[in-house]
Amino acid sequence: MTLWQQGETLELTITGLSSSGDGVGRWENRVVFVPDTVPGDHIQARLVFVKPTFGRGKLLEVREPGRDRVRPPCIVADKCGGCQWQTLTYEAQLTAKEHQVMEALQRVGGFSDVKLDPILAAENPLSYRNKATYPLGVSAEGTVKAGYYRKGTHQIVNLNQCPVQDDRLDPLLAEVKQDIQTQGWPIYDETTHSGLLRHLVLRVGRRTGEILLTLVSTTWDLPNLEQVAAEWKERYPALAGVCVNRNPDQTNAIFGPETQYVVGRPFLEERFAGLRFHIYPTTFFQVHTEQAELLVRCILDHLKLQGRETVVDAYCGIGTLTLPLARRVGYCLGLEMQAEAVEVASENAQLNGIENISFQVGTVATLLPRVTKILGGEQPDVVVLDPPRKGCEAGVLEALLTLRPQHIVYMSCNPATLARDLKQLCGGGYHLSRVQPADFFPHTAHVECVAFLVA
Repeated sequence: MTLWQQGETLELTITGLSSSGDGVGRWENRVVFVPDTVPGDHIQARLVFVKPTFGRGKLLEVREPGRDRVRPPCIVADKCGGCQWQTLTYEAQLTAKEHQVMEALQRVGGFSDVKLDPILAAENPLSYRNKATYPLGVSAEGTVKAGYYRKGTHQIVNLNQCPVQDDRLDPLLAEVKQDIQTQGWPIYDETTHSGLLRHLVLRVGRRTGEILLTLVSTTWDLPNLEQVAAEWKERYPALAGVCVNRNPDQTNAIFGPETQYVVGRPFLEERFAGLRFHIYPTTFFQVHTEQAELLVRCILDHLKLQGRETVVDAYCGIGTLTLPLARRVGYCLGLEMQAEAVEVASENAQLNGIENISFQVGTVATLLPRVTKILGGEQPDVVVLDPPRKGCEAGVLEALLTLRPQHIVYMSCNPATLARDLKQLCGGGYHLSRVQPADFFPHTAHVECVAFLVA
């Protein structure tokens, strides 16, 4: 009889997927989570972590593949930690994400009767990411590496292309890596905290094709950088600019607080929802442009705006949703804690000639209770929320229940915290009319969704 202890080997059939993307099987009434497996797989796994009722296994062999198992499009999919589900058919990925949202609404939110719309699928689940952030390292042979971390480690899987990134970035990845090698710029070592270059960051405007290249370094002083950047600008006609971000700290954060541009301009221009946007190296912008546009269109269609409404966009960032809303309403107010993002949002509003809009810098928890005063005594008709993965702070939910706008639109990248917050809002008198999931991150377990509440 197989013992339930670390190191033991067992056979099981995978019957589902967890919210983190791992395959889920059962062995003698215990749940076993096994990465790199898909439903229907009959596998052999070694237990690497055990508790009385559940464990975690390492896949040793797929004895019989499930019907939804496919050959991954990436040659390093079994090593790279960037994608979890390249071995799973896209249709099965979508089904799993719908299930993940519904399970969270039922289990965490306590909702028994929710209108969950079919997930908005990506037209192409490959070549979709408009941003690539590659950590840099050095191989055993002394050559420069760039890629993504191996699963569960900080060991870099060296790449020259990536099938989920916009393929216009691939030439830059391979060639810029070689140029860094030629220049002899020292690569940062996170163990000894020596060296200079930490990351290579590439962004592309999906609609415009403009590319922005940023080097993250511990110092501004990279020898011969101006000449090399000028050569890149000449070599790549789509390159809008080359920037350096300075991050001297011993931290896992990618970017430091300061960025300078070397050649060209410090931003790329993108077209989004019929508007022009400037996007800078450290700007937050959804990595799947087309899917974000679909969700914006869904929000606008649902609200059936009449052109007179007052709208508050909380956690507004650079105005990705604020600006499209402002074109359809009487007035729009954006709330954002990052002053730099508000500067860019204001710049984007001016770029598009949108004047019925303003932005306030501060935390949403601080600003939302004062919204009526900020609006000169007006009550907002609609409040849009797009908080980070941890969801809304308690003060934000309390302020919403006090303000009582007719409509609340809640965008979320975390079904569990969304369900938790919806439970409190609906307990305070709101009705959850529908939830629309969207696939912003094909080949991963992440799912975006938007919930619509009415007072």
